Amino acid sequence: MEPRTLGNSGLHVSPIGLGTMAWGRDVDAATARRLLTTFVDRGGSLVDTAPAYGAGAAERMIGAALARGIPRDELVVATKAGFVVRGGKRIIDTSRGALLDDLAGSLRRLNTTYLDLWQIHAWGDAPLDETLAAADTAVSRGMVRYVGVSNFVGWQTATAATWQAAMPGRARLSSVQVEYSLLARRAEVEVVGASQYHGLGLLAWSALGRGALTGKYRGGRMPADSRGASHHFSWFLEPYLQPRSAAICDAVAHAAQGLGLTPAQVALLWVRDAPQVSSALVGPRTVEQLDELMDVDGKELVPAIVSALDDISGGPNALR
Repeated sequence: MEPRTLGNSGLHVSPIGLGTMAWGRDVDAATARRLLTTFVDRGGSLVDTAPAYGAGAAERMIGAALARGIPRDELVVATKAGFVVRGGKRIIDTSRGALLDDLAGSLRRLNTTYLDLWQIHAWGDAPLDETLAAADTAVSRGMVRYVGVSNFVGWQTATAATWQAAMPGRARLSSVQVEYSLLARRAEVEVVGASQYHGLGLLAWSALGRGALTGKYRGGRMPADSRGASHHFSWFLEPYLQPRSAAICDAVAHAAQGLGLTPAQVALLWVRDAPQVSSALVGPRTVEQLDELMDVDGKELVPAIVSALDDISGGPNALR
């Protein structure tokens, strides 16, 4: 798997990234180790996590895998700060103190002395200069090598990137992470353009449309062991099980049938090779699912298929 640069930075990441949102709930520690080992063995490097994933469980699983022998230098460890779950409530706190506390906790759970990529998880109420000063501090102390933002809209992304580039010594942004798939193309309106202008790599989370683009839910099906059937993730998938998504899911399935691929592979290839994308993030829950996705290495969609999928999911990509 040929690594890609993360925007204009010197950091290289695998074009497919391993997401860990389900770790600690749908993925236990033993499966997490197998997923990480398989991912690295097949050329993957970028592992994306956050303190909020499983209330820290996902980070602890990665840390345990590192302690058990997965070489630290073979992973690009990316985590986030500023969004946590406390007392069952989701809290956004992007103050300098909260961010640095989150960072200290992440390093401890991940069993590492540094992060390859540290991302502000969401736009918060704290002054932006205070939020970004925490990133500068983290880099200057050697705790973090590169910084980015997550779930920022276009103007927020551009404002943060401009602020960091305005003065020598500030840690320039390297990336923006945002939801992006055939079922979620809003990023093309402003975020992708802002990323291109400011030289940021785009990390596309939920590249499979939160699982809807795998085809397993077509025709109203709801497999008992699926994310959609779980009490804790059904809300996450539900927006993409509406009738307006059915035509896109059907088109992906038909394209897959004609190409000898699976629907998940077609959906992933479309995102992986879209303009400005450095890595498409996926969240397999089994090694079999991961193998299916990693099998797209060396494959690509022909332009006619890309164009047809563009058209049915919202129109041409202006940057393609």
